[in-house]
Amino acid sequence: MDKQQSLLLKKYIDLLFRWRLLLIVLLLLSLPAGLALYLKQPKIYQATSLLSYQQQRINPNKMSPDVQARIKDIVSTLTQIVTSRTNLENLIVSFKLYEKDRAQLPMEDVIDIMRRDLSIKPSTRGDTFSISYVGEQPATVVKVTNALAAKFIEENLKYREERANETSSYTSNELEMAKSMMDRKEAAMRDYKLQYYNEMPEQRESNVSRLIALQEQYQGKQESILELERTRVMIQEQIALREKILASEAEAARSALASAGVAAAEKGIRQPGDIKELLQLRAEMEELLVKYTENHPDVKRLKRKIRQLEQELPEKSADDGGSGNSKKNNPSQLLPADRDILQLKAQSKSIQQSIAAIELEKEQLKESVKNYEEWVAAAPIREAEWSALTREYGELKRHYDYLVAQDLQAKSMLNLERRQKGSQFKVEDPARMPEKPIKPDFLKIMAISVGGSMALGGGLILLISFMDTSFRDPEDLESFIGVPVISTITYFETKREKRFRFFKSVVIVIALTLLVIAVVGLFWYAWSKGKIVF
Repeated sequence: MDKQQSLLLKKYIDLLFRWRLLLIVLLLLSLPAGLALYLKQPKIYQATSLLSYQQQRINPNKMSPDVQARIKDIVSTLTQIVTSRTNLENLIVSFKLYEKDRAQLPMEDVIDIMRRDLSIKPSTRGDTFSISYVGEQPATVVKVTNALAAKFIEENLKYREERANETSSYTSNELEMAKSMMDRKEAAMRDYKLQYYNEMPEQRESNVSRLIALQEQYQGKQESILELERTRVMIQEQIALREKILASEAEAARSALASAGVAAAEKGIRQPGDIKELLQLRAEMEELLVKYTENHPDVKRLKRKIRQLEQELPEKSADDGGSGNSKKNNPSQLLPADRDILQLKAQSKSIQQSIAAIELEKEQLKESVKNYEEWVAAAPIREAEWSALTREYGELKRHYDYLVAQDLQAKSMLNLERRQKGSQFKVEDPARMPEKPIKPDFLKIMAISVGGSMALGGGLILLISFMDTSFRDPEDLESFIGVPVISTITYFETKREKRFRFFKSVVIVIALTLLVIAVVGLFWYAWSKGKIVF
């Protein structure tokens, strides 16, 4: 600090010291003025209620309104609802608030005033928030604060139930729409699959395998028919050969019997039976032996009859010679029925029947092969059509399953909210009767009053100093006249001046003392009457 600045600082200090009495007087006067200002202002009381947000504990899930919404967001939303015009107007009318303002201002302005008097602040830590309200009547302030807290709880329950109800209705409607779409899609898929079941892509592999098997069976049937045809031809050849042999034997037997008949006629022996009858009986017996064994009653009966005819066979009379000639002319009537021929004919007939049955089976196999060939050929077309038909089904199914889960959760949340088991607000600390006002602030007003008096005193001192043209320092005189000051003479007071200054000092001290006593008494009186609250 240079010399000039030191001189300037000393000048201001001397100036304050010289005008210290003015500063003290202004200070003493500012205290009653501040007290008067404090007492004149209306007392403003504040009531605060602390609420907590309790998360639901019963089956929490992602459909809960708490998910993705923090306490600040919930409080912000409910604050807009609670501080709406309807709710605040009901509170103003119910508790008769702002009667003077209501007489002079419209309701919109009164509601704005009440909103300024309200304070809803979420806590920075934990799921809690506070509701505060300020007013001139402590009892009314407490009632309004508790009413606001109750309104928060009521609106929260209503808001959550409405949200849960809206969510449940929305999910139910979406589920119904998705179900309708799923039903139509599944019906179309079902009808298509029923219509083209054998041509579906998943049946192609089995159809190919079955087609190959049917083709092999068809080829086997063809080979079986050829084999049976060859066997039948061989049997027919055997039958022709056997008939030729039997014809020769029958011719020889006929000749022998004819000779025996002539001999018997010459001896005069009567013939009891006919050779043709004997041959027919033998033929019948051969037919029966094809079907039955020798122990069968019919076979035994024919054998006895044949033996009887063979024993009683007489020689024919001469009158029957013409008939003998007739038999000679028809040697086939004398052809005996051969057992081997009958068996071969039966085998031939059986083979013919087998061939007919295999031919029928072959036609059926041919039709089946044709059907399987058509199914296999149509598989790529059905695959493309099925892919186009089911392209959206997977996404629809996933969306439907999601909506089913959402609908169940929404109904569960709605049931919880109706039973008031969901997340809700709880009053942890209700509003209580305030014992002291928050406004006006006594210390703040007194500090402002003292500060204002000191500022006023400083301004007056500077103004007086600026208007004072006297020189109090040699340096000021030197700078003004431009001539160096050689020496200064100290001021000497006279006895009369000293007595006057003493008397003046005593009067000032007494006055200041009385003023201080008056100020202190004033403050004590206000304090004792409860007018001053820190």
